[in-house]
Amino acid sequence: METYAIALSYAIPGFIVLILIEYLISRWKGIPVNEAMDTISSLSSGITDTLRSLTGLAIIIISYDWLVDHIALVSIKSSIWLYILTFIGLDFAGYWSHRFNHTINLFWNRHIIHHSSEEFNLACALRQSISAIISIYFFLYIPLALLGIPSHIVALVAPIHLFAQFWYHTRLVNKMGILEHVIVTPSHHRVHHAINDEYLDKNYSQIFIFWDKLFGTFQEELPDKPPVYGVKKPVNTWNPFFINFMHAWGILKDAWRTKNWWDKIRIWYMPTGWRPEDVKEKYPIQIITDPYTREKYKTESSLSLKLWSWSQLLITLALLYYLLVSFGDFELPQIINYALFIAISIFAYTSLMDRHIISIYAEIVKITFAAYLIFKEGGWFEMDAVFTGATMIVIIYLIISLLLSFYFQLLERKFIIAS
Repeated sequence: METYAIALSYAIPGFIVLILIEYLISRWKGIPVNEAMDTISSLSSGITDTLRSLTGLAIIIISYDWLVDHIALVSIKSSIWLYILTFIGLDFAGYWSHRFNHTINLFWNRHIIHHSSEEFNLACALRQSISAIISIYFFLYIPLALLGIPSHIVALVAPIHLFAQFWYHTRLVNKMGILEHVIVTPSHHRVHHAINDEYLDKNYSQIFIFWDKLFGTFQEELPDKPPVYGVKKPVNTWNPFFINFMHAWGILKDAWRTKNWWDKIRIWYMPTGWRPEDVKEKYPIQIITDPYTREKYKTESSLSLKLWSWSQLLITLALLYYLLVSFGDFELPQIINYALFIAISIFAYTSLMDRHIISIYAEIVKITFAAYLIFKEGGWFEMDAVFTGATMIVIIYLIISLLLSFYFQLLERKFIIAS
């Protein structure tokens, strides 16, 4: 896990630089691809996924190590082919896990966060799930295990395979000639993120597009059908925690409300979006039928609130970076407490972006928990050793954050409504 933290300490600045470059190019080309609150929400979602990974919050039913030990038929000697086979094997598994996430009702909850943005840009690539806690796709790694590919090779190649899926989340790159027939390009992935009927549930591939062509799920981007991004049932929130669990919560409510016992059971594994007839009639929900008339989610966002939200994101990124570079010096309880504080902070400021009253209660929990941590640690996680007065700066930030939450939610909003 420490190695992963070190890798992230290099990868995250790289992602941010690329997002900034995309923004500057979009301004130069006059193609708006970023909306402030949406981008903050996307980056905040990426932080929550990083926290989940660093705390080891995962339940593994059958580990890859166990598969290799028990079912390996051959053992490939170390060579370049070992890494190539591993990469292709991970891509095959990625295609099918991606497809299952889209087509099975409960499993969509593992993936909805990634599609929840109504924009399409590099920032939305970082919208990754924290709800996929249980590892359920172990069987997709059986081909790799049969070949006896060692787990340390998989562990090395997997982050490369994941990070290689970042670049094609952009509207600024058109079709790429012959590469369109080999790899996943921005054009292919724009189709995948679109809610147009022509594009739904297409282009699941992660690196090599030939999986879609082989299994009948390929769709080319059509010049007369511009993609419209998001999900058919709009999430209508900037809070990544709400987005991560809202689909499962909806299924749970439908399972409780339906009178049919068979529907209570099968709703979990039916096709994505399926609802019992009695519930559908009594509790209708908003579904986008015409993507071209869809209105994007917006909140009352003054310039001062946007600036404060950006400030909150930058402070959170700084705190996360300190955790990454200090990861090897912390005990697991410290890592969990630190991650929990950042999670509470993200919940608070993204709720404030929604203008939700719960943001104030979250800020109270945040400052109370931080006071406990400072008392318990004798400072802010040894940060005073890095630069003098660090703990005092954190305390000042906590007070300002609480006061501004009251201001934006109770005073500024009241003024906006009155005017």
